Amino acid sequence: MPIAYRGRVAANQPDRIRLGGMALRNGLLIHGPTRWAAAVRDRQGRIEVASERKPELAPRLVAKVPGLRGPVKLAEAMLVVPLARRRLPAARMPFEDARVIAAVALTLGITAVLRRRAPASALREGLVQAIGAMPALVALSDRDLAAYHGAEHKTIAAYEQGVEDAASVPKEHDRCGSNLVVPMMLLSAGGTVLLERLVESPSNAARAGVGLGGASLAVEMFAWSDRHHGEPLAEAFHTPGREIQRHWATKEPTPEQLEVAAAALKEILRAEAGERGGGDTAGADLPPAA
Repeated sequence: MPIAYRGRVAANQPDRIRLGGMALRNGLLIHGPTRWAAAVRDRQGRIEVASERKPELAPRLVAKVPGLRGPVKLAEAMLVVPLARRRLPAARMPFEDARVIAAVALTLGITAVLRRRAPASALREGLVQAIGAMPALVALSDRDLAAYHGAEHKTIAAYEQGVEDAASVPKEHDRCGSNLVVPMMLLSAGGTVLLERLVESPSNAARAGVGLGGASLAVEMFAWSDRHHGEPLAEAFHTPGREIQRHWATKEPTPEQLEVAAAALKEILRAEAGERGGGDTAGADLPPAA
C-alpha cells in the first residue's frame, strides 16, 4: 500500500470534481468547487447532513494575484464553519473542547512572554512555532477527530480514484493542510527574526503581516509541489506533512465513521450537481449505524 494518496484524479475518472475537507469531532465537512456539505452522527446515532453554497471573497482578484490565494481561501474555509454549525446544530467542531481552549490561552501567554523577554533568534522563534502547534496536537489527541480526519482522506481519495472500498485507501493525503505546517513554521520564524533585526519594536500588525506573507508563500509552494509530483523538491515538501499525518494527525476510521464520511461525500456531489433545485438541505438524516 502506498504511503500517501498523491491527490491526483485518476485518468479514467475525468468527471471527478476536486474536493477538500475538514474533520469534525463527530463527522466531516467537505468543500466542493462551489458548495460545502457536512455529515455528522448525532447523540442518537443518526446521520444528519446539510449543504449550502460556499461564500466567495473577491474571486476575480484571487485569480489575478496568486499570492492572495492562500489567505483568501483560508478565510473562505473559516467562514463555512459557522454556517455548518448553524445548519447542523449537532455538529461538534474541532475547537469545541475545554482542553483546546485552555491550550490556546496557554500558548498565547507563553509565546508573548518569550517574545518580550528573549532576544530575537532562530531558537526563540523555533520554540514559539513549536509551542504554537500545541492546540492542534491537543485537539487531535481526541481519537474521533483524528479518525474522521483519516476518513476524510480515504473517502475523497477513493472518490477521485474510482475505488469502491474507501477503507482500502491510505489515510495520508498529499493535499492535506498538514503539508503546510512545516513550511509555514519555517517561513514565519525566519520572517519574524528578520523583522525584529530590521525594526526595533515591530507592531502587532507588522508581525501579522509577516505571518500572512509566510502563509501566502507556503500555499504557493504547496500549489507548485502539487503540480510537480515526483520531483525531488516536491517530494521534500510533502515528506514532513506525510509524517505528521502518519504519526499524529490521522488515525484509521471505524466502519461507522466511514459511513458518515460517505454520507458527506454523497451530499456534496448531490449539491454540486444541483439535483434538487437549489441544492441545499438542512437537518436531513439517515438511519443510524448498526
